[in-house]
Amino acid sequence: MEVPPPTELRDHVRAHAENRPGIYQMFGPGGELLYVGKSVRVRSRVLSYFRAERGEKPAEIIRETAEVRWEYIPDEFGALLREMRLIQEHRPRYNVQHKRKRAFAFVKITREAAPRVLPVTRVSSDGAVYYGPFPRVGQVARTIRDLAHVLGIRDCRGGTRMHFADQLDLFGKAAAVEHVPGCIRAELGSCPAPCAGGIDASSYLERVREARAFLEGESWKPLTLLHDSMVKAARRLDFEFAAIQRDRMERLRRFQEDLAAYRGELEGLRFVYEAEGHNGARRLYLVRGGRIADVVPAPRMPSTRMRVLGRVQDVFSRRPPGPAGLTPYQAAEILLVSRWFRLKPEEREKTLPPEQWIHSARAEEAFDDPLPEVVAIHASAS
Repeated sequence: MEVPPPTELRDHVRAHAENRPGIYQMFGPGGELLYVGKSVRVRSRVLSYFRAERGEKPAEIIRETAEVRWEYIPDEFGALLREMRLIQEHRPRYNVQHKRKRAFAFVKITREAAPRVLPVTRVSSDGAVYYGPFPRVGQVARTIRDLAHVLGIRDCRGGTRMHFADQLDLFGKAAAVEHVPGCIRAELGSCPAPCAGGIDASSYLERVREARAFLEGESWKPLTLLHDSMVKAARRLDFEFAAIQRDRMERLRRFQEDLAAYRGELEGLRFVYEAEGHNGARRLYLVRGGRIADVVPAPRMPSTRMRVLGRVQDVFSRRPPGPAGLTPYQAAEILLVSRWFRLKPEEREKTLPPEQWIHSARAEEAFDDPLPEVVAIHASAS
């Protein structure tokens, strides 16, 4: 496919696009998706690219564009979600805004024989468990290192070969005597050396489970271990090490408080959001934990209200998704939803807790029920 003259593309947009909310996509000659954008007035927005000055980003995009496609979305919020999902899926070259390294951190528990607990800045589709997103990347990184040291979880490179104590070699011998740990942490005792037979697999995985429980607010064991270590160090007059343990305990304590606040913030993003769109179209976004659980047309007639009511009840009666298990799409979605309602308080006022929305829908349904037919009986004159 050759790149047509800009005038030909512009005339196509003028003839066929409408000024409605939606997303638009620019494709290169080989079918590569170059750019995805959204607008409440698609036609005007796309035509503005053809008026851009040489050297400006829109002019550069148009110079490489062989085809323009658009998709109408009833409302701006839906267009924003659709744009984000397309960008996350295709990573278009010109969408640099969504490729920037955001100031957010995630805690990753790797999917390995001896899992690691790591601070990362992106969620990948690698089967790992992710917690987040959290602000203050540097603080999260230091705290997660503390957590790994306290619980005895390795932080060596991913390709390190593991040799658990209960793992036998080809000759039936335990692996412990065959391998020597290659890191200072094992020598200092802050890592149980799963690479050199220093611990069996089930005992190591129990430490990882403790880390998950701490991140999910169900365990305080790391704080207890640090407190005990601090007291013992002070008793043997090792005040320097006692101070190190005290500082680690304080960082982990603050981090757990941040985790609780974060979970509370996500739990607050649980509501039914009615968005008004083009030509009076209305849609309900069912939001749970900052994620879009479902999208349904807002009911207008009694016949559709009960059907929508059933879907709302089903979504909010399910078990909460919890703080972990994020996919890349869900992580980006949480950030987008949180930002949308933080920057648009007037839209936040349009939301209702699901229980309140369900109660209102039931009340409207009862009001719409027809009154019993009254049959009048007239006595005839005698």
